[in-house]
Amino acid sequence: MPAWLRRTRAALTIGLTWALGWAPVGVLVGLAVDPHGRLDEPWPLIFAYPGFAGGVLFSILLARRAHHRRVADLSVPRVARWGGLAGLAVGSLPFLIGSPTGRIPLALLYAVVAGATTTLCAASAAATVAVAQRGRSTDLLGASHESDRVDAAALLADP
Repeated sequence: MPAWLRRTRAALTIGLTWALGWAPVGVLVGLAVDPHGRLDEPWPLIFAYPGFAGGVLFSILLARRAHHRRVADLSVPRVARWGGLAGLAVGSLPFLIGSPTGRIPLALLYAVVAGATTTLCAASAAATVAVAQRGRSTDLLGASHESDRVDAAALLADP
């Protein structure tokens, strides 16, 4: 399998994993915002979509910024910043595409949306790399467990 196809598969896997992790957060937010179920909002999807996009974007950043580094050498705070950057981009996207039509002031809405995606992406990125560092011997996303010298890009390269 070509390297670009393995990396694409791994990026989609991270995106789907993040989406599945964020969907329950959407359920909890839906219960807090609309406890009586009067709004017709798909709360799990409202969080799963940006979770997927953030995971894919983080995967691209990881592949670009961490190549030739071992997973054990990656700093979790640095990786969390990369995730936060991905989250800020994903949280800004709706405001670049269109304009909100509600009564909430634009600055407040942007702060809530971008703040939530930035925080969730940073936490998800830190958790992703922490799990990868912890599970080096368990073949996470295709990282080779035969070698201790596999670089971070191997998370997105080898099956």
